[in-house]
Amino acid sequence: MYQELFFPVIDTERLTLKPLVIDDSGSLLEIFSDPEVMRYWNTAPWATIQDSIDFINESNDSMRRQESLILGVHLKSTGELAGKCMLFGYDKESKRAEIGFGLGRSCWGKGYIGEAGEALVQYGFDSLGLRRIEAEIDPDNQPSAKALEKLGFSREGLLRQRWEVNGVVSDSAMYGRLVSDHPAQHN
Repeated sequence: MYQELFFPVIDTERLTLKPLVIDDSGSLLEIFSDPEVMRYWNTAPWATIQDSIDFINESNDSMRRQESLILGVHLKSTGELAGKCMLFGYDKESKRAEIGFGLGRSCWGKGYIGEAGEALVQYGFDSLGLRRIEAEIDPDNQPSAKALEKLGFSREGLLRQRWEVNGVVSDSAMYGRLVSDHPAQHN
């Protein structure tokens, strides 16, 4: 029973969140090889289809070990893979995890992060029993900051010079949301 918690299918009004499969590798590569999509990530853009296949295999292994939840974000209208969303760094004893997202550019500005994000947050709180969900973003990434704030996350601090990717040093803004932050939304 507990194993299924890490391989859910979550439906929202316009999206289906579900585990990635090898058939998603081409779409994943198209999204995550885009330098604009990867601009604020702590890794370089993907270069080959093997990067996608490795990501899918590592994601599913991590979910089998109950360490993370990594789901493809699919548009219900077309079945297209729009991106991925994740709860990772899962700490069962401390009841916390970190949230992350990545969407292809064609899906930006359509409210998909808010829709997928709230569904994933609720799943984390209600099904995984999380007390706290954290997010770490580049402080220059204003679209992500706005999306997190719309999702009820509070900015909690700044970690200076946290990452270096391709010779570029960047800070991290830390955000958090507690299950008790919005009690009206949690039944």
